[in-house]
Amino acid sequence: MLISILSLLIGFGLLIWSADTFTDNGAKIASIFNVSPLIIGLLIFGFGTSAPEMLVSGLAALDGHPELSIGNAFGSNIFNIGLVLAVTAIIYPVTVEKSVLKKEWVFLFFSSLVAGFLLMDDFLSFVDGLILLGLLFVFLYYVYIESKKGNSNDLEIPEELSDNQDTGKTWLLLFISLIILVSSARLVVWGGTNLAIAFGVSDLIIGLTVVALGTSLPELAVAISSAIKRQHQMIIGNIIGSNLFNTLGVLAIPGLILPFQIPGEVMSRDFIYMIALTLLILVLSLKLKINRFGGIILLVILVSYLYQLVWI
Repeated sequence: MLISILSLLIGFGLLIWSADTFTDNGAKIASIFNVSPLIIGLLIFGFGTSAPEMLVSGLAALDGHPELSIGNAFGSNIFNIGLVLAVTAIIYPVTVEKSVLKKEWVFLFFSSLVAGFLLMDDFLSFVDGLILLGLLFVFLYYVYIESKKGNSNDLEIPEELSDNQDTGKTWLLLFISLIILVSSARLVVWGGTNLAIAFGVSDLIIGLTVVALGTSLPELAVAISSAIKRQHQMIIGNIIGSNLFNTLGVLAIPGLILPFQIPGEVMSRDFIYMIALTLLILVLSLKLKINRFGGIILLVILVSYLYQLVWI
């Protein structure tokens, strides 16, 4: 019990430091290569902060706990919007570009609907996993095409980098901070999961709560750090990119490794909350800004969801 609590505390400490370093160096990469901060958020931050979910999903499926995997995928998406975006907007209103709502958000919503359609039979098959993985490659190709376009951004780059663009050092710090970010999240997940198991909680509930929250901590840490630095495109890119990787990558993994029958409540409860929160991104961004009130709405919905998990 004591070791689990210590792993939580150490994990949180490392998470805060690595997220700050990760955000700083991601912004520098965007400036050095004249790449849109949105692309950095979608790809580097989106994939990087979803790495814990992918790792947990793969390990859970291999260990014969696929319910934890699907709980992790849907739960992480719910936490990314209901907690990460909510808390970030409450700290500082998040500006959303119209082009994001027309392209990246549409792809996320479409992917979520496809995932829902594939799981309507309450079974995640190998073919389902292949379809989801195929959509992920389509998304990656889109990001590649977008990154080829000339982008001008208003990121402030430190003077020392302007004079001597030490790109090698920047990339090294980016990947080191990513490794620590993922490792610290794993510490939190490990400690939290052990505590949950001690209280006799099911695999699905552990995946939807403790593991989902733990693996969403990198997104939360990066989003808060980005909000403080006013990097709004990175915040939205991180959340949309992470949710896409969760829906298409994390969800595909258990289907490819160990196809299984999913609990009925996944579609009747968890998927409904996930798709509703995804829709709310659009609704709350109609004025191209998610304000503090919008953040509170998202947080209230998350609390309602957690209440259903725990008490109903």
